[in-house]
Amino acid sequence: MTKLIRLLSLLLLMAAVTISKANAQTDTLRLTFKDAEQMFMANNLQLLAQKYNVDASKALIQQARLWDNPVLSTDQNITDATHKFFDHSGTNGQILVQLSQVIKTAGKRGKQIQIATDDAKIQQAQFDDLLRNLHYNLLLDLAQIASLNDQRKVYQLEIASATRIVDATDKAYQAGNNSLKDVVRLKALLFGLRNDLVAIDSQLNSLESELKTLLVVDADKFILPQITYNTPDAVLNAALLAEQARTSRADYLADRYLLEQNNHNLALQKALAVPDVTIGGTYDQNSSYARNYVGLEISLPLPFFNRNQGNIKSARLNVLEQEATVKNSELQLKNDVYSAVQQYNISKELLGNQETDFYNKYDQIYRGMFKAFQQRQISLQEFVDFFDSYRETKLKILQQQLNLQKAIADVNYAVGSTVINPL
Repeated sequence: MTKLIRLLSLLLLMAAVTISKANAQTDTLRLTFKDAEQMFMANNLQLLAQKYNVDASKALIQQARLWDNPVLSTDQNITDATHKFFDHSGTNGQILVQLSQVIKTAGKRGKQIQIATDDAKIQQAQFDDLLRNLHYNLLLDLAQIASLNDQRKVYQLEIASATRIVDATDKAYQAGNNSLKDVVRLKALLFGLRNDLVAIDSQLNSLESELKTLLVVDADKFILPQITYNTPDAVLNAALLAEQARTSRADYLADRYLLEQNNHNLALQKALAVPDVTIGGTYDQNSSYARNYVGLEISLPLPFFNRNQGNIKSARLNVLEQEATVKNSELQLKNDVYSAVQQYNISKELLGNQETDFYNKYDQIYRGMFKAFQQRQISLQEFVDFFDSYRETKLKILQQQLNLQKAIADVNYAVGSTVINPL
C-alpha cells in the first residue's frame, strides 16, 4: 500500500512538472531580431499615434489649396407703413443684395500651400526620427535581455557547482574532516552568487516590461531573444557615412525642413504686407438714385500704418535662428558618425577569432578545475580564485558581445539607416 501511494505521488509530481513546462513554453515568446522588428512596425502605439499626425498635416495641404468662400449679404425691410410683412412688390419695400469675393494678391495662396507642404515634410521626418529612436531602443533591449539571460546561465552553473561543493564540504565538516572556515567561505561565495542572480533578474524584469510595451505584447509573456553572436567583417568609411547621414537622418532632415518653412514663412509675411482685393456686386431695389440699381464693388485696405513690419522682422530672425540650428545639427551628425564608427572598430577588434578560441578553452579549464578540487588536487583558495576568475572572464565576454551589439546599433542610429544588419 505504501509503495502504491509513493508511485501515485511520483506520477502526480511528474504530471505537475510536465504541465509547468508546457505553461512555461506557452508563456515564452522566442523572437529573432527580424521577428521583433516586424511586430514593432505592426503594433507599436507610439508609431501609430505619430502616423496620425503625418496624415493630419497632409490634410492641411488640401485645406490650404481651397479658395476663400464668397460672401453673400442682404438687407431688406420686414414691414413698412402699410404694416405688410416683406412687401417688396412694385415700389414698396427695399431689398439690398451684395456678393463679394476676396482675391489674394502677391501669391499668398501659393505660399500658404508651400508652408503646409513643409509642415507635412516636418511631421514625416519627426515620424521617421521616432521610428529611428524606438528601433534603436528595440535593438538594445533585445541585446541586453539576451546578454542577461546568458549571464544567468553563468551564475546558474556556478551556483549549481557551488551548492554541490558546499553540501560535500559541510558533510565533511560534520564528520570532522574539514574546517569551519572552509564551510563559511564557500557558503559566503554561494550567497554572493545568489544575490548577484537576483540583481540580474531585477534588470531582466525592467527590460522585459519596456520591450513588451514596444512590441505590444501581453504582460504575462516572457520574451526570449534568439541572437547568434558573430563578429561582422564590415569595413566602415566614416566620411562616406557622414555624407549618407545628411540625406537619411530624420532629425537633421527635420531641422532642414523647418529652415525651408521659415524661409517660406518670411516670404509669406512680406506678401501679407500687400493688401488683398475684394471684388463684388450690389443689387439695390429702392434706396439708390435709381430703382433696381446694380453696381460693382472693389475694396482694399490702404497700408499706411500696418505693413506687417513686426511679423516680417520676427520671421527673418526665425530664419537666422534655424540656420544656426541646422549648422549645429550637421556638426553633431558628423561627430556622432565618426564616434560610432570608431567605437564599432574597437568593439569588433576585441571580439577577434583568437579571443573567441581562448574563451572556448576557458570552459574546458573550468570543468578540469572543478574536478581537480573534488579530488583534492588543488586547495580551496586556488579553486575559489579560479571560480571568481572564470565568472569575471565569462561576464566580460558577454559584455564585449553586448558592446558590439550596441556599437552596431549606434552606427545605424548615427547614420539614420541600416548600415550593418544586427546580429
